[in-house]
Amino acid sequence: MEYTEKLTQLDSRLTAAGITFYREEPMSRHTTLRIGGPAERLVCPDSERQLLTAAKLCRELELPVLLIGRGSNLLVSDQGLRGVVLCPRAETGGITCTGEGRFRLPAGLTLARAANFAAEQGYAGLEFAHGIPGTVGGAVYMNAGAYGGEMKDIITRVEVLDSDGAVRWLPADECGFSYRHSRFSQSGEWVLSAEVQLTPGCSREIYAVMDRLGTARREKQPLEYPSAGSAFKRPPEGTPPAAALIDRCGLKGLQVGGAQVSEKHAGFIINRGGATASDVTELMRQVQKTVQEREGVLLEPEIRLLGSFEEGM
Repeated sequence: MEYTEKLTQLDSRLTAAGITFYREEPMSRHTTLRIGGPAERLVCPDSERQLLTAAKLCRELELPVLLIGRGSNLLVSDQGLRGVVLCPRAETGGITCTGEGRFRLPAGLTLARAANFAAEQGYAGLEFAHGIPGTVGGAVYMNAGAYGGEMKDIITRVEVLDSDGAVRWLPADECGFSYRHSRFSQSGEWVLSAEVQLTPGCSREIYAVMDRLGTARREKQPLEYPSAGSAFKRPPEGTPPAAALIDRCGLKGLQVGGAQVSEKHAGFIINRGGATASDVTELMRQVQKTVQEREGVLLEPEIRLLGSFEEGM
């Protein structure tokens, strides 16, 4: 079967299954950087059942497929993405209690909603995640963290869909969690949900912590512009933070096209308007080169590149 015929078959079967999809959908609408060319097909399952159905169809048709969350840590190529992008919609109703202080959080749930749910129920542990603009699935994938907390601190097990289409649970100690990393970046497994262990607390105090962290974010981070969060990973222990190194090199405000090193927080690359993926990668290369030459540290990108780029990072 020709490739275009496979896409046509997919369209028909998604329509029959009642699953929403879009043809040649600009990924700039689905990433927090507001950058990215078209995905040949963007599929938006509104339940885990629909997600599993869509995944099975792609597997049967042997189409390239990618699972994303809210696109908060992604830079998509200006040429777009070949094949199918699955973008599950948030499932607020999918939160279930699995034990004392234990909750199953679906992958499509935003971290903000997860943190608010926990606070309403009087459970602490997710405060750090309240301001992270992503989903549970994406946060598990990269072991997201902020303000001293990480997903690995609260996860007890992760539900995955493996490359054979089987659904299974992995205990946290088999997930390969480390700084901004998990096994899922290489294993080909898709995160369906995560079970977290939270601690009983006072809702009022939990909300107060989230408010304090939210204020700190607004004061320190360029939330008024599109970005993908921290552009570079934390350097090895004993080395100053990436933002401090970039600032020390006088790179705040450095701009390529519409992409700029934030003047508010040097660890962020922002889209000041009309930025392309090429602008961002060229800016990141310039930052890496300068910091390595002046500080002797090679900064490792935290942003995940998707699609075709002339040069890697």
